[in-house]
Amino acid sequence: MESAITSAVATAGASRQPQVAAPPIESSSLELTILMPCLNEAETVATCVRKARGFLERTAIEGEVLVADNGSSDGSPELARAAGARVVHISQKGYGSALLGGIRAARGKFVIMADADDSYDFSQLDLFVDSLRARNELVIGHRFRGGIRPGAMPALHRYLGNPLLSFAGRLFFSSRIGDFHCGLRGINRAAVLNLGLSSPGMEFASEMIVKATLARLRIAEVPTTLSPAGRSRPPHLRSWRDGWRHLRFLLMMTPRWLMLYPGLTLIGIGTAAQVALYPAPIFVGRVGFDIHTMLYAAGATVLGVQLVLFSILARSVGVLKNILPMSRALARFLRLFTLERGILAGLSLGLAGFGLAVYSLGRWASVELGPLDPPAMMRVAIPSVTLMLTGAEIVFASFMLSFIDLRAACPGDS
Repeated sequence: MESAITSAVATAGASRQPQVAAPPIESSSLELTILMPCLNEAETVATCVRKARGFLERTAIEGEVLVADNGSSDGSPELARAAGARVVHISQKGYGSALLGGIRAARGKFVIMADADDSYDFSQLDLFVDSLRARNELVIGHRFRGGIRPGAMPALHRYLGNPLLSFAGRLFFSSRIGDFHCGLRGINRAAVLNLGLSSPGMEFASEMIVKATLARLRIAEVPTTLSPAGRSRPPHLRSWRDGWRHLRFLLMMTPRWLMLYPGLTLIGIGTAAQVALYPAPIFVGRVGFDIHTMLYAAGATVLGVQLVLFSILARSVGVLKNILPMSRALARFLRLFTLERGILAGLSLGLAGFGLAVYSLGRWASVELGPLDPPAMMRVAIPSVTLMLTGAEIVFASFMLSFIDLRAACPGDS
């Protein structure tokens, strides 16, 4: 059954991959593919293709210009061909789908990609080629170092969106990339295809950097200049929608920051508050903290335990689906974890809570089941319920983790 479950999960994951043509065998004579995703760029695509071809001629690089058309209806593919590009049609919609389809269709060892809106200068790709030849596997442009010309980037993106999302990427994944969302980047095609990229939308840009970082590819940044787009139509980018998609992807790729750290924080605060309030109320000046605070602290503790358990399960599923790499912490945990140990830990906490419940029942019996002092009894009942709930959570999470059985799926990593 376990192998069947693993196969089903893998099949489900594969069904969500963008459906594009299988990657062709690289031509030994082509060093570079200059790739442009395109959706209705009739005003600029020919200019971009001519600049790219001019770069190849100037540098004597054996290469090609490839346009990955994503369903243009304005004659962009015909204009691109007339300017000297090879055109492939990508049926699945989305920026990421177009780029991934183009990467798979590329014939060069290296691929340098950017939008076909003339916001990046395809005639000045020397630094990217030099960096790729220096054995870097992913080269990202840095617009904040190279220069952002007036009108090229909205203030919302320049001062909030890009800095915030780039900071999140550096924090979550220990990355050194300063400009996570620069659209001009170069890759070693074979290395990047091995990352299993799959995002169909704008978050593809974040996925490429995150997975390359987790896979420990050689990553470099080079300064590049961003110019205003040469088209008159509105951009495909939607600031808040696509910004959220980037942030959502970053959070989903880091159970540690999304669930583990917040969970440990809640456990620490909730447990400390319950312990401090167990003997008696606490007063800070005229402000008193009593059983009501204790009850909320218990809720924080229970939620914290849930988040920690979810983080372990999420990371395990991520490794099983080949989305996340096996971490050292998870590998150590799996070496120590068994279903029986998980059950024992959960039952121990649950029995401790049950013991407090029996103590409360004894005090109630001592007054012949009459009324009790509510604050005094709640100081026992709240920790009792907290312990029983967290114990039950650990028991059932242990069964769930054993059901996943990551060690059987990844025996070499455990």
